[in-house]
Amino acid sequence: MIQTILLPVDGSTNSGNALEYGVYIAPKLGASLTGLHVIDVFLIQGPMMTDISATVGMPPYDGFFEAVETSLKEKADAVLAAFEDRCRAAGVACATKKNIGKISDTIIEEAENADLILMAKKGEHFHLKEGGLIGSVAEVVIRNSGKPVLVTPESYREIESMGLAYDGSPSARKALELSLSLSEKAQWPITVLIVNANAAKAADLSAEVETLAQNGLADCEVVVSSGKEAEEILKFIKQGSVELMVMGAYGHNRLREWLLGSTTSTIIQKSPVPVLLIR
Repeated sequence: MIQTILLPVDGSTNSGNALEYGVYIAPKLGASLTGLHVIDVFLIQGPMMTDISATVGMPPYDGFFEAVETSLKEKADAVLAAFEDRCRAAGVACATKKNIGKISDTIIEEAENADLILMAKKGEHFHLKEGGLIGSVAEVVIRNSGKPVLVTPESYREIESMGLAYDGSPSARKALELSLSLSEKAQWPITVLIVNANAAKAADLSAEVETLAQNGLADCEVVVSSGKEAEEILKFIKQGSVELMVMGAYGHNRLREWLLGSTTSTIIQKSPVPVLLIR
C-alpha cells in the first residue's frame, strides 16, 4: 500500500498544483509527503553557465559560480519552507530533501524510498528537454523509476472517482490491482475502460476485471468500447465522469512507439485530469 509519496517541488505554478493534489490524496491513503527540491547541476556548472556568460559578453568573475549556487540553494530553502507550511496547514505529515544533481536521476534515486511519485507534467525546467516522446523530466522518471508515477495537469480538481484503462498486459494487471486498492482505501468508485473491437477478447478482459474486483470492496464497473486506444481513453476522460485516470505505462516497444506514437505519452500530454502510471 502507499505510505510515502515523493513530491518534487520547484516553486512553479504547476508544482503548486501537484502539491494541492498531494495534500488532498495523502490523508485519504494515510500517507506522508516528502518534498524534494533538486538544484539542477547544469545550472551551476558546465556548458549552460558558459553559454550564459558568452551571451551577455562577460566572463564569469571570481566567485561567480559560488554566488549562483548560493542563490539556487536559497531558492530551494524557500520552496521547501512553503511546502512544509502547506502540509502543516492541511495536517499532512511531511519531510523535505534538497539535493544537487540531474533532476530526473535524483528523483529516481530518491524514489527508492517512496511508494509513489507525484509530480507535475511540466515543471520549472520543462523546456530543457531530456529527449523522448514527451521530452520532459516526467517521461524519464516514468520510464526508469520502477515506481507508480502520478502526473498532474496544469489545473487542480478534487478526485471523487477514478478510471482505469485495461488491456490485460502485465502493467495493466498491476494497475488494476493498485486501482482496486486505492478505490477501496479512498472510497473512489472505479470505472474500468476496455478498448477492444474483438467482442470475445473484450468479454475475457471484463471477466478478468470482475473476478479480481470480487475479492475486495471496491465499487467497480466495466465499460467496453472499440476504436483507437488513445482516442477512446481521451474521449472517456473528457466526458468528465472521472477525476483520475490509471493505466499501465509504455506497453509497446520503443521502435513501435517511435513509428506509431505512444498511447501513454498521448494521454499524459492531453489529459485534463491526473494520470497514474504503473510500469
